[in-house]
Amino acid sequence: MVKTKRPGKAPTRGAVSSRRRRWPRRVAAVAIVVLTLVLGMWVWAWLSVDRSTMARAMWWMEADIDDQYRFPARTIPAGDDPSQLPEGPEVDGLEPPADTTARDFDGFLRRTGTRAFLILHEDRLVYERYFDGADRQSRQTSFSVAKSFLSTLVGIAIDEGLIGGVTDPVTEYVPELAERDRRFESITLRDLLAMSSGLRYEEQDLPVPWGDDINTYYGVDLRALALEDTEILGPPGEEWLYNNYNPLLLGMVLERATGMSVTEYMSTRLWIPLGAEYDATWSLDSDASGFEKMESGLNATAIDYARFGRLFLHEGESNGTRVVSREWVREATAADVTTDPAGHFQYFWWIDTQRLDRFYALGNFGQYVYVAPDADAVIVRLGRDWGVENDTWIATLRDIADRLAADAS
Repeated sequence: MVKTKRPGKAPTRGAVSSRRRRWPRRVAAVAIVVLTLVLGMWVWAWLSVDRSTMARAMWWMEADIDDQYRFPARTIPAGDDPSQLPEGPEVDGLEPPADTTARDFDGFLRRTGTRAFLILHEDRLVYERYFDGADRQSRQTSFSVAKSFLSTLVGIAIDEGLIGGVTDPVTEYVPELAERDRRFESITLRDLLAMSSGLRYEEQDLPVPWGDDINTYYGVDLRALALEDTEILGPPGEEWLYNNYNPLLLGMVLERATGMSVTEYMSTRLWIPLGAEYDATWSLDSDASGFEKMESGLNATAIDYARFGRLFLHEGESNGTRVVSREWVREATAADVTTDPAGHFQYFWWIDTQRLDRFYALGNFGQYVYVAPDADAVIVRLGRDWGVENDTWIATLRDIADRLAADAS
């Protein structure tokens, strides 16, 4: 005989009701636990921003121009005798890019988050505008424009004989790297300056709070990061890869070669000699480490960024004072692929590939110092955000320089 399974006792209405009441309680309990963990992590991040890279990435999130107030910083004093930038007849008739809906150039600047826009022509200030509460004395972080300053400091140290030259291996100044991997002995200072070092660099978008770009930006001990986390993936000099470990290593080279902090060397060898009008600052990785954020941390006024551009316009001279050698300026800004793999980039300067004698410093969110020797012009744009694509900005700066060159001819 086949036995059939007896059906279980049907649940009573009260039991079903009791189960239904327990589910919301369980969901609420889980939600409370999750919320507690999340709040706990954010409280930890808030309390740990001075000592944890991950905490900074979690609490500060995406970089912005107010980071100059979040990181500790060291002052770069200006001198008592700023170089003169006399005003000239204001350039008029500037047109917004054709692919925008702005009716006039000032409207275009305002709508793109621009905070400062300056034009120097024939050593005269012919256009100066500020928006978003900024004025001539407002310091703005330059992001990767800082790299062009670092490159210049390396050139000055070479001029002074403190660094032998760009063909020196990085291990001549940072021998600890060779102790970890002898292949570092093949990486030269030129490889670092030209972004062709062969080092690993992988970007990771937030909210994931780690990755090479996050570590090099938010790191609380950038020297240790450069010494311990750099990894060689390929031979130097063969592939161009934008890599923020390169300026960190160059900053360490500069410290050791000069016996000064980067800020002190910057003030005495570059900032005062070029005739900067205002003190600048350089953001530090942390108070404990005290190392300048070599990849992005310089904060200065628009008028002094313009003076820096004018220094390169005049091939390393400022008001008759030689600051950096003419040879360095030419080498650092040349569209040359005989010594490195990229024609659009040289020693932390970008090349305008449609006007090969022009070059520019470039930082995140559209910070520009555009130098046009053929037009005898420097154009500075600083902004809270890009507003338009990088290609649109370069085309705009190029068109302005083209017009100035045509008017002068």
